Amino acid sequence: MSQSELHTAPPRIVIIGGGAGGLELATRLGRTLGKRKRARVTLADANMTHIWKPLLHEVAAGSLNSTEDELNYVAQAKWNHFEFQLGCMSGLDREQRQVILAPLEDEHGDELIPERRLDYDYLVISVGSTTNDFNTQGAAEHCLFLDTRLQAERFHRLLLNQYMKAQASQNDAPSEQINVAIIGAGATGVELAAELHHAARMLQAYGLDRIRPEDLNINLVEAGPRVLPALPERISTPVTQTLRELGVKLHTGSPVKEVRADSLLLENGETIPASLKVWAAGIRAPKFLTELGLETNRINQLSVTRTLQIPDDPRIFAFGDCASCPTGEEGKFVPPRAQAAHQQATLLAKNFRRLLDGKPLDEYTYRDYGSLISLSTFSAVGNLMGNLTGSVMLEGKLARMFYVSLYRMHQMALYGLPRTMMLMLSDRIGRSTEPRLKLH
Repeated sequence: MSQSELHTAPPRIVIIGGGAGGLELATRLGRTLGKRKRARVTLADANMTHIWKPLLHEVAAGSLNSTEDELNYVAQAKWNHFEFQLGCMSGLDREQRQVILAPLEDEHGDELIPERRLDYDYLVISVGSTTNDFNTQGAAEHCLFLDTRLQAERFHRLLLNQYMKAQASQNDAPSEQINVAIIGAGATGVELAAELHHAARMLQAYGLDRIRPEDLNINLVEAGPRVLPALPERISTPVTQTLRELGVKLHTGSPVKEVRADSLLLENGETIPASLKVWAAGIRAPKFLTELGLETNRINQLSVTRTLQIPDDPRIFAFGDCASCPTGEEGKFVPPRAQAAHQQATLLAKNFRRLLDGKPLDEYTYRDYGSLISLSTFSAVGNLMGNLTGSVMLEGKLARMFYVSLYRMHQMALYGLPRTMMLMLSDRIGRSTEPRLKLH
């Protein structure tokens, strides 16, 4: 090795967004390139902690205590040989190869950290997606969203407040009712409806019985003709049956026309009373992506090639929900699903090693391994797809076991097998010493 090569600084790989995909990529690159000093890996995120986004409906219902399942970015960076920067991307200087992080303010609005610039040799954008309310009248003002842990926790507080208010009323007063409307009967909406019904039963078991489970009126609203419209009907049918058995009121085939303070107005003229309203229909990438000078589509996703690179700037990569990646079939793109982000993170970790070795990059091919829907403790439904098994339909305890295993696989990617086994043991012990529902 020459003297010039010895003194060449390792390339700087900056990853923006610590969601499931971004955090997995930073961890993998840190363990390989970062540990061997072949690259300097930096992860930037607007939060200090990470929680797996598919669990947010459980946080909202109180089935999951987010403080126990969160991961601290600073600690993860220390353990896995990468750096962490707290901040939200606000701009991009492609000429200087710098990412601009917006100033951070404290709870009083005072500037805590000024605007910063991070130098990069390679940039990876993985900022996920937010809920798309399609500019429906009143949605932004009156609906809650489940894009972040704070939003999920806010919904849980509002739900508990109504229970506590009812519990403090006179003993001879009639039972009170809570009307909840969930807009969007995709996976998030369906799973939230089931978790809320489970929460109502648990709250009654803990003595908050002024609102009975049957008095928590859950309305699931879907513009499409059936629940889970993006999944096969063989999954949708048993899910629909279970939801009806739980007392969830299904409203399909009519979009929401207007969201009001105390109700929803559907396009078909139906009015649904609702004091708590959750919008869980549709996704779009963050708006700031359209202001970076990069090509985006109608839902703000960055256009990328099958190597996950920006077409006119091969030093910039994007993946996950914020990227529009072609599948190779005419007019088809990779769906915004957690398994796609995981697959893309795995590919990018390999491709960065290939890049530094001077080898051509592999293209991403989406592999659909099936879908699993959890209906809390009541049931789970889904199908697994593979080269050897074809498509296998699952239901009940077996489907629930596979559903839980998805989270364990995410943990193993971040923590490794030994620590994940310890976390599983800790979770089992905790069930016997803590409430089964978060009560604060």
